Parts: sequence; C-alpha cells; structure tokens
Amino acid sequence: MPRLSPSEAAPTPDEHCAKRRQILTGARAVFLEHGFDGASMGEIAKAAGVSKGTLYVYFADKHSLFVAIVEAEIHDQGWGSFDFSADTDVERQLRGFGQAYIQTLCKPRSSSAIRTVMAIAERMPEVGRSYYERVIAQTVRRLGEALKRQVEAGVLKIDDCEFAASQFMMSCQASLFLPFVFQATPQPTPERIAAVVDSATRMFLAAYRVPSSS
Repeated sequence: MPRLSPSEAAPTPDEHCAKRRQILTGARAVFLEHGFDGASMGEIAKAAGVSKGTLYVYFADKHSLFVAIVEAEIHDQGWGSFDFSADTDVERQLRGFGQAYIQTLCKPRSSSAIRTVMAIAERMPEVGRSYYERVIAQTVRRLGEALKRQVEAGVLKIDDCEFAASQFMMSCQASLFLPFVFQATPQPTPERIAAVVDSATRMFLAAYRVPSSS
C-alpha cells in the first residue's frame, strides 16, 4: 500500500464526506465500464481525481470500495424509503408498495448493481450477503411488519408475515424483473408495472384477506 502524506491522512469531517463522494462517483464509473474484475485501484483513483494514497485513506481495498458503492446505490435509488404507513386500506397499501418496489428494482442503475453483485457473489460471498441483508431482507422485514399490523387489525389472516411478504414481492416481479435484469426486454413501462402489481395484489388478497362478515 502506498505511504500516506500527513495531508492525505487527516481530512476534516467536511472534506472527508466530500472526498468520499468524489471517490464513489469515480469508482462507480470505472466499475460500470470495466466490471469488478477489470477495475483497478489505480484507474479508480484517476477517475476520481485523487492520488492512490488518498484512495487508501478512505478504502482499504477494491472490495470495501465496491460494498460502499452498493450501499450508496441503496440510498440513491430509494431502497428502504417505501411508504409503510398504517393505512387501513390494505389494497391501496399493497399496490403502492408493489409499484414503488418494482419501479426501483427495474431502474437501470439498480439492475447494474444487481448484475455486478451476482457476478462476484460466488467468489466473494460477503458482497452477496451484504447486498441481500441491506436490500432484500430489509425490505422483506419492513413489508412483513406492515402485514403484521394488518393481521393485528383483523384485516388479514397470515401465519408467517415475512414469508407472505416474500410471496408478494416475487409476484410483483413476475414477467418484469428477470427479463429486464438479463437484458431480454427493455425497462418495463409504468403501465405494465401497474398491471402486474394489480394482479399480484388480487392474488395476495384472495389468499390472505379475512372474508367480510356481511
């Protein structure tokens, strides 16, 4: 690892945040162009406009840098920001979540991050685990908690809310996500997403909604 100059080793808090964002921007461009294996720390430093010494102040290696990019993508693309308010209209809540979820999942930047994670997860399982836990599992848990509130309100009857959440999310992906992520089809239109989510919502409620007593 290159030796660090005193100025490189002690950035102020504001400089630290700005420089980190600068590095992530440059690294994202390099990873998109060359892939994980083809990217080098030297190329990343050049793209980010920093020295290799500065780069190593912020990131110990290419793996930690890539994980940071994935985490930034999670934030930038809206993962974890879905509306899980206690809406008594479960149908509207499911439709709203389903459409927001698929629109986020099928954004080009989201799909690029997913493809890259899939490509390296077998060799670097910690990257796959990090992405799964911070994106997929967290979203399943949050939807599961929202479903549990509907169960407690007597609207739904579900034994395992996280399992049901996974079912709904996979139903929303049907015919949309896999063809898009493998570049077999273009990005789905809002109208197509709405139609698929509508079908997923109707199937979900047919299985889990408590019948009306009237």
